[in-house]
Amino acid sequence: MEFLGWTYLGNTVQTWIVAVAVALVVLIALRLFQGIVARGLSARAERTRIDLDDLAAELVRKTRFFFPLIVALYAGAQPLALPPTGDGVFRAVVVIGLLVQAALWGNTVISFWITRYMQKRMEEDAAAATSIGALRFVGKLLLWTVILLLALDNLGVDITALVTGLGIGGLAVALALQNVLSDLFASLSIVLDKPFVIGDFIIVGEFLGTVEHIGLKTTRMRSLSGEQLVLSNSDLLNSRIRNYKRMAQRRIVFSFGVVYETPADKLAAVPRMVQEIIESLENTQFDRAHFKAYGDFSLNFEVVYYVLVPEYDTYMDIQQAINLELYRRFEQEGIEFAYPTQTLFVRKEGDQSVAS
Repeated sequence: MEFLGWTYLGNTVQTWIVAVAVALVVLIALRLFQGIVARGLSARAERTRIDLDDLAAELVRKTRFFFPLIVALYAGAQPLALPPTGDGVFRAVVVIGLLVQAALWGNTVISFWITRYMQKRMEEDAAAATSIGALRFVGKLLLWTVILLLALDNLGVDITALVTGLGIGGLAVALALQNVLSDLFASLSIVLDKPFVIGDFIIVGEFLGTVEHIGLKTTRMRSLSGEQLVLSNSDLLNSRIRNYKRMAQRRIVFSFGVVYETPADKLAAVPRMVQEIIESLENTQFDRAHFKAYGDFSLNFEVVYYVLVPEYDTYMDIQQAINLELYRRFEQEGIEFAYPTQTLFVRKEGDQSVAS
Protein backbone atom coordinates (compact mmCIF):
# COMPACT_ATOMS: atom_id res chain seq x y z
CA MET A 1 0.00 0.00 0.00
CA GLU A 2 3.01 2.21 -0.41
CA PHE A 3 1.39 3.86 -3.45
CA LEU A 4 -1.11 5.52 -1.10
CA GLY A 5 1.69 7.70 0.10
CA TRP A 6 2.70 8.84 -3.34
CA THR A 7 2.23 12.55 -3.93
CA TYR A 8 0.44 14.01 -6.93
CA LEU A 9 -0.15 17.78 -7.32
CA GLY A 10 0.75 18.33 -3.71
CA ASN A 11 -1.62 15.65 -2.30
CA THR A 12 -1.14 11.98 -1.56
CA VAL A 13 -3.00 9.33 -3.50
CA GLN A 14 -4.93 8.49 -0.35
CA THR A 15 -6.10 12.09 -0.08
CA TRP A 16 -7.19 12.02 -3.72
CA ILE A 17 -9.13 8.79 -3.15
CA VAL A 18 -10.85 10.32 -0.13
CA ALA A 19 -11.69 13.45 -2.16
CA VAL A 20 -13.16 11.42 -5.04
CA ALA A 21 -15.12 9.23 -2.61
CA VAL A 22 -16.56 12.26 -0.82
CA ALA A 23 -17.52 13.85 -4.16
CA LEU A 24 -19.24 10.65 -5.36
CA VAL A 25 -21.14 10.17 -2.10
CA VAL A 26 -22.30 13.79 -2.05
CA LEU A 27 -23.32 13.67 -5.72
CA ILE A 28 -25.31 10.45 -5.31
CA ALA A 29 -26.93 11.73 -2.12
CA LEU A 30 -27.90 15.04 -3.74
CA ARG A 31 -29.35 13.33 -6.83
CA LEU A 32 -31.38 10.92 -4.69
CA PHE A 33 -32.57 13.79 -2.51
CA GLN A 34 -33.53 15.81 -5.61
CA GLY A 35 -35.54 12.91 -7.03
CA ILE A 36 -37.37 12.26 -3.76
CA VAL A 37 -38.18 15.95 -3.27
CA ALA A 38 -39.31 16.32 -6.89
CA ARG A 39 -41.72 13.39 -6.66
CA GLY A 40 -43.07 14.56 -3.30
CA LEU A 41 -43.63 18.14 -4.43
CA SER A 42 -45.21 17.05 -7.71
CA ALA A 43 -47.66 14.81 -5.88
CA ARG A 44 -48.48 17.58 -3.40
CA ALA A 45 -48.93 20.13 -6.19
CA GLU A 46 -51.49 17.87 -7.89
CA ARG A 47 -53.52 17.60 -4.66
CA THR A 48 -53.53 21.29 -3.74
CA ARG A 49 -54.20 24.60 -5.43
CA ILE A 50 -51.45 26.49 -3.63
CA ASP A 51 -49.12 28.27 -6.04
CA LEU A 52 -46.10 27.84 -3.76
CA ASP A 53 -46.28 24.05 -4.13
CA ASP A 54 -46.27 24.35 -7.91
CA LEU A 55 -43.41 26.85 -7.81
CA ALA A 56 -41.31 24.65 -5.51
CA ALA A 57 -41.85 21.63 -7.77
CA GLU A 58 -40.88 23.70 -10.81
CA LEU A 59 -37.72 24.97 -9.10
CA VAL A 60 -36.63 21.43 -8.30
CA ARG A 61 -37.26 20.38 -11.91
CA LYS A 62 -35.19 23.34 -13.14
CA THR A 63 -32.20 22.32 -11.01
CA ARG A 64 -29.64 21.18 -13.56
CA PHE A 65 -27.21 18.29 -13.12
CA PHE A 66 -24.19 20.61 -13.00
CA PHE A 67 -25.45 22.15 -9.73
CA PRO A 68 -25.19 19.00 -7.53
CA LEU A 69 -22.01 18.12 -9.45
CA ILE A 70 -20.41 21.44 -8.50
CA VAL A 71 -21.52 21.06 -4.88
CA ALA A 72 -20.08 17.52 -4.83
CA LEU A 73 -16.78 18.64 -6.34
CA TYR A 74 -16.55 21.48 -3.85
CA ALA A 75 -17.15 19.08 -0.95
CA GLY A 76 -14.63 16.61 -2.33
CA ALA A 77 -12.01 19.33 -2.76
CA GLN A 78 -12.01 20.25 0.92
CA PRO A 79 -9.40 17.63 1.95
CA LEU A 80 -7.13 18.67 -0.93
CA ALA A 81 -4.36 21.26 -0.77
CA LEU A 82 -4.58 22.87 -4.19
CA PRO A 83 -1.99 25.35 -5.50
CA PRO A 84 -3.09 28.99 -5.42
CA THR A 85 -3.66 29.18 -9.18
CA GLY A 86 -5.65 25.95 -9.33
CA ASP A 87 -7.62 26.87 -6.21
CA GLY A 88 -8.54 30.26 -7.71
CA VAL A 89 -9.72 28.73 -10.98
CA PHE A 90 -11.71 26.04 -9.16
CA ARG A 91 -13.45 28.56 -6.93
CA ALA A 92 -14.26 30.78 -9.93
CA VAL A 93 -15.85 27.82 -11.75
CA VAL A 94 -17.86 26.94 -8.64
CA VAL A 95 -19.12 30.50 -8.21
CA ILE A 96 -20.03 30.86 -11.89
CA GLY A 97 -21.89 27.54 -11.81
CA LEU A 98 -23.84 28.64 -8.75
CA LEU A 99 -24.65 31.98 -10.40
CA VAL A 100 -25.94 30.27 -13.53
CA GLN A 101 -28.16 27.99 -11.45
CA ALA A 102 -29.39 31.00 -9.46
CA ALA A 103 -30.23 32.71 -12.78
CA LEU A 104 -32.20 29.65 -13.91
CA TRP A 105 -34.13 29.64 -10.64
CA GLY A 106 -34.81 33.38 -10.93
CA ASN A 107 -35.92 32.95 -14.52
CA THR A 108 -38.31 30.20 -13.39
CA VAL A 109 -39.76 32.38 -10.63
CA ILE A 110 -40.33 35.31 -13.02
CA SER A 111 -41.97 33.13 -15.68
CA PHE A 112 -44.10 31.25 -13.13
CA TRP A 113 -45.58 34.27 -11.38
CA ILE A 114 -46.12 36.29 -14.56
CA THR A 115 -47.83 33.35 -16.28
CA ARG A 116 -50.13 32.80 -13.29
CA TYR A 117 -50.89 36.50 -13.04
CA MET A 118 -51.75 36.73 -16.72
CA GLN A 119 -54.06 33.70 -16.48
CA LYS A 120 -55.93 35.26 -13.54
CA ARG A 121 -56.13 38.80 -14.90
CA MET A 122 -56.72 38.20 -18.62
CA GLU A 123 -60.51 38.11 -18.33
CA GLU A 124 -60.70 40.94 -15.79
CA ASP A 125 -58.05 43.33 -17.10
CA ALA A 126 -56.47 42.45 -20.42
CA ALA A 127 -54.50 45.71 -20.39
CA ALA A 128 -52.73 44.83 -17.14
CA ALA A 129 -52.03 41.32 -18.37
CA THR A 130 -50.50 42.70 -21.55
CA SER A 131 -48.27 45.08 -19.58
CA ILE A 132 -47.03 42.36 -17.26
CA GLY A 133 -46.42 40.03 -20.19
CA ALA A 134 -44.21 42.60 -21.89
CA LEU A 135 -42.32 43.28 -18.65
CA ARG A 136 -41.40 39.58 -18.40
CA PHE A 137 -38.72 40.08 -21.04
CA VAL A 138 -37.38 43.14 -19.22
CA GLY A 139 -37.23 41.24 -15.92
CA LYS A 140 -35.34 38.33 -17.47
CA LEU A 141 -32.97 40.68 -19.27
CA LEU A 142 -32.11 42.50 -16.03
CA LEU A 143 -31.64 39.20 -14.18
CA TRP A 144 -29.20 37.77 -16.73
CA THR A 145 -27.37 41.09 -16.98
CA VAL A 146 -26.75 41.11 -13.23
CA ILE A 147 -25.62 37.46 -13.32
CA LEU A 148 -23.23 38.18 -16.19
CA LEU A 149 -21.71 41.17 -14.41
CA LEU A 150 -21.25 39.16 -11.20
CA ALA A 151 -19.62 36.33 -13.14
CA LEU A 152 -17.23 38.73 -14.90
CA ASP A 153 -16.41 40.41 -11.61
CA ASN A 154 -15.62 37.00 -10.12
CA LEU A 155 -13.24 36.38 -13.04
CA GLY A 156 -11.38 39.60 -12.26
CA VAL A 157 -12.79 41.73 -15.08
CA ASP A 158 -13.01 45.47 -14.37
CA ILE A 159 -16.79 45.96 -14.56
CA THR A 160 -16.55 49.77 -14.48
CA ALA A 161 -14.43 49.87 -17.62
CA LEU A 162 -16.66 47.24 -19.22
CA VAL A 163 -19.83 49.24 -18.59
CA THR A 164 -18.18 52.35 -20.03
CA GLY A 165 -17.12 50.43 -23.12
CA LEU A 166 -20.57 48.96 -23.50
CA GLY A 167 -22.04 52.45 -23.38
CA ILE A 168 -19.89 53.61 -26.27
CA GLY A 169 -20.50 50.42 -28.21
CA GLY A 170 -24.21 50.70 -27.47
CA LEU A 171 -24.39 53.94 -29.43
CA ALA A 172 -22.96 52.24 -32.50
CA VAL A 173 -25.33 49.31 -32.11
CA ALA A 174 -28.27 51.68 -31.69
CA LEU A 175 -27.45 53.40 -34.97
CA ALA A 176 -27.20 50.04 -36.74
CA LEU A 177 -30.45 48.78 -35.26
CA GLN A 178 -32.66 51.83 -35.62
CA ASN A 179 -35.64 49.93 -37.01
CA VAL A 180 -35.45 47.22 -34.36
CA LEU A 181 -35.13 49.76 -31.55
CA SER A 182 -37.97 51.80 -33.05
CA ASP A 183 -40.23 48.75 -32.83
CA LEU A 184 -38.96 48.02 -29.31
CA PHE A 185 -39.82 51.51 -28.05
CA ALA A 186 -43.11 51.33 -29.91
CA SER A 187 -43.85 48.12 -28.01
CA LEU A 188 -43.15 49.87 -24.70
CA SER A 189 -45.43 52.73 -25.79
CA ILE A 190 -48.21 50.26 -26.55
CA VAL A 191 -47.73 48.62 -23.15
CA LEU A 192 -47.74 51.89 -21.23
CA ASP A 193 -50.29 53.90 -23.23
CA LYS A 194 -52.54 50.88 -24.00
CA PRO A 195 -54.21 51.99 -27.26
CA PHE A 196 -55.24 48.33 -27.49
CA VAL A 197 -54.68 45.12 -25.57
CA ILE A 198 -54.91 41.42 -26.27
CA GLY A 199 -58.47 40.51 -27.26
CA ASP A 200 -59.39 43.92 -28.72
CA PHE A 201 -60.89 44.11 -32.21
CA ILE A 202 -59.11 46.88 -34.08
CA ILE A 203 -58.92 48.34 -37.58
CA VAL A 204 -55.59 49.66 -38.83
CA GLY A 205 -55.87 51.14 -42.30
CA GLU A 206 -57.28 48.38 -44.49
CA PHE A 207 -56.49 45.64 -41.98
CA LEU A 208 -58.87 44.51 -39.27
CA GLY A 209 -58.84 41.71 -36.73
CA THR A 210 -58.55 40.63 -33.09
CA VAL A 211 -55.24 41.23 -31.29
CA GLU A 212 -53.65 37.91 -30.32
CA HIS A 213 -50.12 38.86 -29.26
CA ILE A 214 -48.15 42.04 -28.59
CA GLY A 215 -44.45 41.34 -29.03
CA LEU A 216 -41.29 43.40 -28.80
CA LYS A 217 -41.16 43.98 -32.57
CA THR A 218 -44.54 43.01 -33.99
CA THR A 219 -48.20 42.69 -33.06
CA ARG A 220 -50.16 39.71 -34.36
CA MET A 221 -53.86 39.90 -35.25
CA ARG A 222 -56.38 37.28 -36.33
CA SER A 223 -58.49 38.57 -39.23
CA LEU A 224 -62.17 37.81 -39.77
CA SER A 225 -61.30 35.46 -42.63
CA GLY A 226 -58.98 33.47 -40.38
CA GLU A 227 -55.45 34.36 -41.46
CA GLN A 228 -52.91 35.89 -39.09
CA LEU A 229 -51.82 39.47 -39.70
CA VAL A 230 -48.34 40.52 -38.48
CA LEU A 231 -47.85 44.28 -38.18
CA SER A 232 -44.78 46.23 -37.10
CA ASN A 233 -45.27 48.03 -33.77
CA SER A 234 -43.83 51.27 -35.17
CA ASP A 235 -46.21 51.10 -38.14
CA LEU A 236 -49.12 50.60 -35.75
CA LEU A 237 -48.30 53.71 -33.74
CA ASN A 238 -47.93 55.74 -36.94
CA SER A 239 -51.40 54.66 -38.09
CA ARG A 240 -54.90 55.62 -37.06
CA ILE A 241 -56.28 52.77 -34.96
CA ARG A 242 -60.00 52.17 -34.51
CA ASN A 243 -60.60 50.09 -31.38
CA TYR A 244 -64.09 48.58 -31.50
CA LYS A 245 -63.65 46.62 -28.27
CA ARG A 246 -63.75 49.88 -26.32
CA MET A 247 -66.91 51.08 -28.00
CA ALA A 248 -69.43 51.98 -25.32
CA GLN A 249 -72.36 52.20 -27.74
CA ARG A 250 -73.09 52.28 -31.47
CA ARG A 251 -74.73 55.18 -33.30
CA ILE A 252 -76.80 53.73 -36.13
CA VAL A 253 -78.08 55.69 -39.12
CA PHE A 254 -80.28 53.98 -41.68
CA SER A 255 -82.66 55.15 -44.40
CA PHE A 256 -85.65 53.84 -46.30
CA GLY A 257 -88.12 55.21 -48.83
CA VAL A 258 -91.85 54.92 -49.48
CA VAL A 259 -93.74 55.46 -52.73
CA TYR A 260 -94.97 58.91 -53.79
CA GLU A 261 -98.56 57.66 -53.72
CA THR A 262 -98.47 57.41 -49.90
CA PRO A 263 -101.22 59.63 -48.33
CA ALA A 264 -99.98 62.61 -46.34
CA ASP A 265 -101.50 61.47 -43.03
CA LYS A 266 -99.79 58.09 -43.26
CA LEU A 267 -96.58 59.79 -44.32
CA ALA A 268 -96.69 61.94 -41.19
CA ALA A 269 -97.26 58.85 -39.01
CA VAL A 270 -94.12 57.02 -40.17
CA PRO A 271 -91.61 58.75 -37.80
CA ARG A 272 -93.79 57.98 -34.77
CA MET A 273 -94.20 54.39 -35.95
CA VAL A 274 -90.40 53.94 -36.22
CA GLN A 275 -89.90 55.46 -32.78
CA GLU A 276 -92.34 53.01 -31.20
CA ILE A 277 -90.62 50.06 -32.85
CA ILE A 278 -87.14 51.11 -31.66
CA GLU A 279 -88.22 51.96 -28.12
CA SER A 280 -89.88 48.57 -27.74
CA LEU A 281 -86.52 46.78 -28.13
CA GLU A 282 -83.91 46.23 -25.41
CA ASN A 283 -80.49 47.89 -25.48
CA THR A 284 -81.67 50.69 -27.77
CA GLN A 285 -82.08 54.46 -27.44
CA PHE A 286 -84.13 56.30 -30.03
CA ASP A 287 -82.69 59.60 -31.28
CA ARG A 288 -84.72 60.84 -34.26
CA ALA A 289 -86.68 59.87 -37.38
CA HIS A 290 -87.50 62.40 -40.14
CA PHE A 291 -88.97 62.68 -43.59
CA LYS A 292 -85.65 63.75 -45.07
CA ALA A 293 -85.95 64.35 -48.79
CA TYR A 294 -87.77 63.85 -52.07
CA GLY A 295 -85.88 61.23 -54.00
CA ASP A 296 -85.98 60.37 -57.68
CA PHE A 297 -88.52 57.61 -57.09
CA SER A 298 -89.22 57.68 -53.33
CA LEU A 299 -90.00 59.79 -50.30
CA ASN A 300 -86.92 59.25 -48.14
CA PHE A 301 -86.79 58.90 -44.35
CA GLU A 302 -83.67 58.94 -42.16
CA VAL A 303 -83.56 57.27 -38.72
CA VAL A 304 -80.91 57.58 -36.01
CA TYR A 305 -80.76 55.43 -32.88
CA TYR A 306 -78.15 54.01 -30.47
CA VAL A 307 -77.34 50.43 -29.57
CA LEU A 308 -76.27 50.55 -25.93
CA VAL A 309 -73.90 47.54 -26.09
CA PRO A 310 -70.82 47.26 -28.35
CA GLU A 311 -71.33 43.72 -29.69
CA TYR A 312 -71.80 43.66 -33.43
CA ASP A 313 -74.05 40.59 -33.34
CA THR A 314 -76.41 42.39 -30.94
CA TYR A 315 -76.57 45.38 -33.28
CA MET A 316 -77.42 43.17 -36.25
CA ASP A 317 -80.14 41.35 -34.27
CA ILE A 318 -81.69 44.71 -33.32
CA GLN A 319 -81.54 46.06 -36.87
CA GLN A 320 -83.14 42.88 -38.17
CA ALA A 321 -85.94 43.15 -35.61
CA ILE A 322 -86.54 46.78 -36.63
CA ASN A 323 -86.67 45.88 -40.32
CA LEU A 324 -89.08 42.99 -39.79
CA GLU A 325 -91.42 44.95 -37.54
CA LEU A 326 -91.35 47.95 -39.89
CA TYR A 327 -92.30 45.66 -42.76
CA ARG A 328 -95.24 44.22 -40.78
CA ARG A 329 -96.47 47.67 -39.72
CA PHE A 330 -96.31 48.99 -43.27
CA GLU A 331 -98.35 46.00 -44.46
CA GLN A 332 -100.99 46.75 -41.82
CA GLU A 333 -101.13 50.46 -42.73
CA GLY A 334 -101.04 49.89 -46.47
CA ILE A 335 -97.77 51.77 -46.91
CA GLU A 336 -95.49 50.58 -49.70
CA PHE A 337 -91.72 50.65 -49.74
CA ALA A 338 -90.34 52.39 -52.79
CA TYR A 339 -88.23 50.74 -55.44
CA PRO A 340 -86.85 52.13 -58.70
CA THR A 341 -89.73 52.79 -61.12
CA GLN A 342 -90.35 54.93 -64.18
CA THR A 343 -93.58 56.39 -65.58
CA LEU A 344 -93.77 56.74 -69.35
CA PHE A 345 -96.12 59.38 -70.85
CA VAL A 346 -97.21 58.73 -74.50
CA ARG A 347 -98.85 61.43 -76.64
CA LYS A 348 -100.35 60.58 -80.05
CA GLU A 349 -100.06 63.07 -82.88
CA GLY A 350 -103.25 65.07 -83.19
CA ASP A 351 -104.56 63.57 -79.96
CA GLN A 352 -104.69 65.64 -76.80
CA SER A 353 -105.12 62.62 -74.55
CA VAL A 354 -102.21 61.38 -72.48
CA ALA A 355 -101.59 57.76 -71.65
CA SER A 356 -99.52 56.85 -68.65
